[in-house]
Amino acid sequence: MLFDTHAHITDERFNEDRDLMIDRIKREGMLVLNCGCDEKSSYLSAVLAKRYDFFYAAVGMHPHDSKDYTDKFEELIKKLAKEEKVVAIGEIGLDFYYDNSPRDIQREIFIRQIHLADELDLPIIIHSRDASEETYKILKEHLKNPKGAVLHSFSQSTEMLKKYLALDKNIHFSISGPVTFKNARALTEMVPNIPLERIFIETDCPYLTPVPFRGKRNNPTYVAYVADKLSELYGRTTEEIADITAENAMRFFGIKA
Repeated sequence: MLFDTHAHITDERFNEDRDLMIDRIKREGMLVLNCGCDEKSSYLSAVLAKRYDFFYAAVGMHPHDSKDYTDKFEELIKKLAKEEKVVAIGEIGLDFYYDNSPRDIQREIFIRQIHLADELDLPIIIHSRDASEETYKILKEHLKNPKGAVLHSFSQSTEMLKKYLALDKNIHFSISGPVTFKNARALTEMVPNIPLERIFIETDCPYLTPVPFRGKRNNPTYVAYVADKLSELYGRTTEEIADITAENAMRFFGIKA
């Protein structure tokens, strides 16, 4: 079974064929975790999870929109988190590449949502771009909940991976489409250092489309190409990688078969 642990089916790029895509996911027998980025997407993610038994939801504020975080939004997150199939707070974190929100506000809201996840007893899903060291330092200091964290679309260095693994924080790593890119040598050299029991697969659709569909809109079924690449890197069959990563994610997010 394939489990796409990070998707954005609520994105407007799926507006014209969302129902068809959901039907396709159902036919494939997949599980999908749809992640919120702001108020609208968090609410719609929870609705999606309630409507379909093969969808789960994460809710939270992306670092791009940290400047829009309010007490009212936090109350919404608390309310949505009471839904049975809302299994994580995310995606949250730091993005120092685009800097769509001031960095000091990004840090403040990242830490605030970590503490919120502790209060709600949920794991967190982290977006970290051009902010490896700061993300690590914040997690080291502020992540207290044993439910832990997953670094989504992980592509940091082997040295950073080892630092995260050394933390007693139940940190996992999710791999996405770029692992299939021809110029991804550093990434493909880093990935096999991730213990198999700590790895997930994802699409981050509609973004980060894997080869051979790079340049087109991504979708959850393309997570199979990530599994294929990991089978090559780990010397396991694609079926084994699919099962291992799905079991890891179900265990981490508290999802029962």
